[in-house]
Amino acid sequence: MSTDGYRNFVWDAINKDWGTVREHQQQMVELLDPASEVRIVSGDTTDVRMSVDGMHTINDYGEKNLPGGEVFTAPVVDSVEGEVLFDKPLYHQGREITGAHLVFEDGEVIDHAADAHEDLLTEVLNTDGGASRLGELGIGMNRDIDRFSYNMLFDEKMGDTVHMAVGRAYDDTVGENREANQSAVHVDMIVDMSEDSYIEVDGEIVQRDGTFRFEEGFEK
Repeated sequence: MSTDGYRNFVWDAINKDWGTVREHQQQMVELLDPASEVRIVSGDTTDVRMSVDGMHTINDYGEKNLPGGEVFTAPVVDSVEGEVLFDKPLYHQGREITGAHLVFEDGEVIDHAADAHEDLLTEVLNTDGGASRLGELGIGMNRDIDRFSYNMLFDEKMGDTVHMAVGRAYDDTVGENREANQSAVHVDMIVDMSEDSYIEVDGEIVQRDGTFRFEEGFEK
């Protein structure tokens, strides 16, 4: 982007009626917060399930940082099963990891690969015992962030995406009598959910191809 283009991109992402954003996103919180299980499917490369039973869902509407525009929670530590292809790049320690692919069993990454800088992905996952488990599931809902920018503060909020972070769970998302995943790292990675994708909560599809159940245009 040009300087003016980037200025407009940043301004559009943050210059919002955050009260209206809060109300809109709260509809997703109310679906996710009482749920037991979430399933994320994208094409034939991502199909992963996880329990969120007893965890808390947070509505990020720009109260603590800008831009806001996501809801997020933590998986039950040993519950994640399946595989995920993160089709957006991850810029980490000055290098770009592309095509990161993780396979989970009993909550832990048992296999992984990447198209570029797989060695760096391996290094992240081997940081400590919690680095090979998920600490966050986030759903991006800020549609004014309409392109990938290599700035995770923006990219994780991008509309029609989900992100999952290996490593540390945020304390606010962990319910009482639930284990918080502990790690020295918290590394977010993004899946495009705009096509051939859906989010399922307790067996019900709540988002298909980027459109939520509570939005116009959702097809059951």
